[in-house]
Amino acid sequence: MIDKDKPQDEAVAEELKGVPEEFLEDGEAEDNSEEGADAVAEALENLRGDLETAKQEVLYAQAETQNVRRRMEKDVADARNYAATGFARDILSVADNLTRAIEAIPDSLREDDKMKGLVVGIEATQRELEKVFKQHGIERIAAQGLPLDPNQHQAMMEVPTDEYEPGTIVQEMQAGWMIKDRLLRPAMVGVAKKPD
Repeated sequence: MIDKDKPQDEAVAEELKGVPEEFLEDGEAEDNSEEGADAVAEALENLRGDLETAKQEVLYAQAETQNVRRRMEKDVADARNYAATGFARDILSVADNLTRAIEAIPDSLREDDKMKGLVVGIEATQRELEKVFKQHGIERIAAQGLPLDPNQHQAMMEVPTDEYEPGTIVQEMQAGWMIKDRLLRPAMVGVAKKPD
């Protein structure tokens, strides 16, 4: 029997602090010591398993929280950057009409003193609209003379010509627009092809 009050080694005494008295007495305790050790080992193994499970759950919860935070940050950034998309798409027809109006003004009216103010006003309105577009990241897509890019241009017809390489845009029927890095409206274009 080990005397708990007079330990031979302090480390042994420390180990014995948590052991119930019945395991330290002679007789029946010695017979059951192997069963008790097995029970303690099994309980310890169960606790280790529970601890590992809890660690995994905490790591999973932290990863999920981080993913949710990233998604929210992306959603907020998208909302900030692209909030005006619907309005911008609707106002593009106004820009188209202003461009058509300016292109339709004959040179004789531009020189007429009575009409000069009207022409200057329409041109100033167009410049102001383009300035507002630029402030909100809305830019016109370049088309004329460039190769057809199906991500930005929509081919409406083919134009037989020897002047341009096949697949080159030779005519722009409607301007295309981007908002930041997203397509707002493709440019509607005519593309060169080899003559028959």
